[in-house]
Amino acid sequence: MSMKTKPCSESDLFKAIGDRTRYNIVLILLDGERCACELPKLVKRAQPTVSLQLKYLLEAGVLASRRQGKKIIYSVRDKRVQDMFKALGHKCMLCMKKRCCQAE
Repeated sequence: MSMKTKPCSESDLFKAIGDRTRYNIVLILLDGERCACELPKLVKRAQPTVSLQLKYLLEAGVLASRRQGKKIIYSVRDKRVQDMFKALGHKCMLCMKKRCCQAE
C-alpha cells in the first residue's frame, strides 16, 4: 500500500535514509515489520516526528505499509536498503542468530 510505485534511484535512497530518525526507523524495520505505534518509543522521538518521517520513507519507496484493523504496519520495501545496511556492517537480528544473511 505504499504511495510510490516505482523504486527510487540510489541517490534518492541515500537521501531518504540520510536523516538520523529515518535511519533508525529503517534499521529497526530491517528486523521485521512493526506497528507505527511501536516506533516512537523505539527511536526515542515524538509520535508526530515519527509519523512525518514514515510518510517521507513511504513516498520515497523505501517502506511499504498495510492496515491491520486499526493499526498500520510498516516494513522495508526496497531490498537495496538491506544490502546498503549490510555493506555498512549492520546485521539484522536474524543474522546475529545465524539464520539470515550468512546463508547468502
